[in-house]
Amino acid sequence: MHKEAAIREPLILGHKTYSDITEDVCRSIEGKAPRAWYIMFGVSLLVGLYGIGCILYLLGTGIGTWGLNKTVEWAWDITNFVWWVGIGHAGTLISAVLLLFRQRWRMAINRSAEAMTIFAVFMAGLFPLIHMGRLWVGYWVLPLPNQFGSLWVNFNSPLLWDVFAISTYLTVSVVFWYIGLIPDFATIRDRAKGALSKKMYGILSFGWSGRAKHWNRFEIVSLVLAGLATPLVFSVHSIVSFDFATSVIPGWHTTIFPPYFVAGAVFSGFAMVQTLLLILRKGMKLEAYIHTKHVEYMNIVIMVTGSIVGVAYLTELFISWYSGVEYESYAFINRATGPYWWAYWSMMTCNVISPQLMWFKKLRRSLLFTFFISIVVNIGMWFERFVIIVTSIHRDYLPSSWSMFYPTWTDIGIFIGTIGIFFAFYLAFARYFPVLAISELKTIVKISGESYKNGTAPGHDDHGGGDHHSTPVVEEAPAVEHKEESTEEE
Repeated sequence: MHKEAAIREPLILGHKTYSDITEDVCRSIEGKAPRAWYIMFGVSLLVGLYGIGCILYLLGTGIGTWGLNKTVEWAWDITNFVWWVGIGHAGTLISAVLLLFRQRWRMAINRSAEAMTIFAVFMAGLFPLIHMGRLWVGYWVLPLPNQFGSLWVNFNSPLLWDVFAISTYLTVSVVFWYIGLIPDFATIRDRAKGALSKKMYGILSFGWSGRAKHWNRFEIVSLVLAGLATPLVFSVHSIVSFDFATSVIPGWHTTIFPPYFVAGAVFSGFAMVQTLLLILRKGMKLEAYIHTKHVEYMNIVIMVTGSIVGVAYLTELFISWYSGVEYESYAFINRATGPYWWAYWSMMTCNVISPQLMWFKKLRRSLLFTFFISIVVNIGMWFERFVIIVTSIHRDYLPSSWSMFYPTWTDIGIFIGTIGIFFAFYLAFARYFPVLAISELKTIVKISGESYKNGTAPGHDDHGGGDHHSTPVVEEAPAVEHKEESTEEE
């Protein structure tokens, strides 16, 4: 008979001690990279360079190399921009919102999710700049009235709000990510053998010594940045949705866009986190820290946000019929039955039906199924942006203006190139930066480590004591408990 029921699964599996966590995370930085890393990095870099070549060709030749026309003046470029911004949502949500709610399961996934956010926003920022046609005058969108004399930036334009929202989001995300890295950089600095790596990590760690004052300031800054980042999570994609919602085009001017875009962004962002983390845990042997419990929690978020997106789709269809506006009704009938019907039904299948499979616990906890669905969701979210943008404008009010959009090799090359650059950045991060928050994971070893939870930790005394909620520790002598508590305070 069991003494007590295990209420929750542990967050850290195996008999992990503090030194084990440090060793496991630093292994990939200090050791030689495996051959698979070099192959993946090389392929990503080649794909990225091809994308850069396409961008240079575009800048040299002109926007005419894209498949745009007078009717469809926004297409793959803005589709890809919105898709990348959406992917950049999960990292800050995991870090900021879950930090404010004191969710411990975020500690194993926050670092790599934040890195994903930053690289995704980099990729997103490329597209509006290229879309201008003259990349070198991209700074014109910034409010610099004195520079231009009588030419002022239009502050009423949601395109300008985008510039402010995304640049602020990127700045806060980078600062938040970097602040969290400082204690871990200090750990790597102290372990480094080579003079160059010691110097580099010494510069990156800002003289961190681990004193109480440092930790105190670290916690305060983390909370302040989490408080700043939380409204940004909701504002950024709301403002991206205003690019469409403030227009008069049927299928775009709808008040449901801001919450629907935010839910869709979290949905696609969490799917990308799943894709990357499942590869990362296998490649870097981090199965003890990123396991089925983390995957299940993220799948629940995907299921909930996917359901919200599904309700939004149905609401749009209902309102287009209920409004009695024939142009609005036609826009949605055309989406479902017009020449781009395949894109619409791909979107519905990937975004509405596939997340509902997560209601089954066996599927929700299956790593292989999760990996498959995470890719399906991101394909579906790309189609969603494509459907919203292209099918709403390819048939104008005048049938004589109707036209089709077909992507050219430049369109496809730039998009695939950004995926290559993104993965090259991410692989470089995984090689030289700690992918798990070492200091944060150590704070939960005794609360949610498997051996402490089960009361089977080897040598409680040596590792600063166990979980005081588990029966074996409670039964220990008072002197031992006192010693353990003093060790924790130190």
